[in-house]
Amino acid sequence: MADLNTFYATWTPRFLSVLRIIAGFLFIWHGSQKLFGFPPAAPAPTSDSLPPIILVAAVLEFFGGLLILFGLFTRPVAFLLSGLMAVAYFMAHAPGGFLPLQNGGETAVLYCFVFLFLSVAGGGEWSLDRLIWTREKLKLEE
Repeated sequence: MADLNTFYATWTPRFLSVLRIIAGFLFIWHGSQKLFGFPPAAPAPTSDSLPPIILVAAVLEFFGGLLILFGLFTRPVAFLLSGLMAVAYFMAHAPGGFLPLQNGGETAVLYCFVFLFLSVAGGGEWSLDRLIWTREKLKLEE
């Protein structure tokens, strides 16, 4: 049992980073599609014709996704993105039905709670946050 506990203790922070990296990578494309039209989707408005609230969401999705991907300012950015996804769910999906399966909001709900988790757990072992704060801590100890 001790070996399994050692395995979990070693790999949990690493897999937290993998979760963060994958979530950030996938989230970037939501913003990229709105801002740059890439990857192409079904007929959708271009960034020139986006309503202001969607433009703000697109900027947060793209740049927030990049920050999450690299693990920089993970906790505050993840908290902000979690709120963004909650607002997106209640504004765009919830009016379409009670259950996320009915209203197409599963992705928004999942992102909301993954980002909420990251806002508490941090970026994991493979993050710029950890690299920066470890260096700062070492400088303070000298």
